[in-house]
Amino acid sequence: MRYRLLQARLPDDPVRSEERQAFATRLGVDIGQIVTHDLLENVSFAQATADVDIVLVGGSGAFGVHQDLPWMPAFRDTLGELADRGFPTFASCFGFQGLVEALGGSVLPDDASSEVGTYAMERLPAADDDPLFGALPDSFNAQLGHKDRAMVFPDSVPNLVRSARCPYQALRIPGKPVYATQFHPELSSAENRKRFSRYYDMYKKAFGDEEAERMMREGFAESPESNDLLPRYVALLREGRLG
Repeated sequence: MRYRLLQARLPDDPVRSEERQAFATRLGVDIGQIVTHDLLENVSFAQATADVDIVLVGGSGAFGVHQDLPWMPAFRDTLGELADRGFPTFASCFGFQGLVEALGGSVLPDDASSEVGTYAMERLPAADDDPLFGALPDSFNAQLGHKDRAMVFPDSVPNLVRSARCPYQALRIPGKPVYATQFHPELSSAENRKRFSRYYDMYKKAFGDEEAERMMREGFAESPESNDLLPRYVALLREGRLG
């Protein structure tokens, strides 16, 4: 399997390389199997899918899908085309938000609903018959790092997971191997804590020194069930069980 990772990160952001490694680790593949594409240089469906089997979309350190940026329309259009054509795709965080908007929903900043660290997720009835999410327990931990959230969910897709703070946490294009999660199944607890430290100054400004220090000490826990999603997605895809 070859993968293309669509990334929206500044050139000097060390998370660029760490994100690629995190996906490789969760998928159990050599990092050379994951080729990256810089979304800041624009993207098309043809560029995203050329010579790869699966498209991955990661997070974003400095950008939000609601921002008026010159490369954002091409990003949304590409996500919409991936969904429409049913090209195997797994998107997390920023990628989830981009797909929500590409499908007609809306995403906006909501500081009160920020989730940074490890949070409990609730699997919803819409996931019961889903080949990937149906195997999850009713409650499971996941790694998160977001201040924006989906405010209006697209009518065309089911919401599979929610948390206490955010009602929309996961979707699938019905009958197609296209999934997206607000949380980060590619990140372990240690990797998410490291990412928190990378953006620590930003989080101190957002939450205050005392709360940021508390989050660093107490805000991270293991998330084995959500970390199993990516390798299980690939296994199901190989078996032809994702439509």
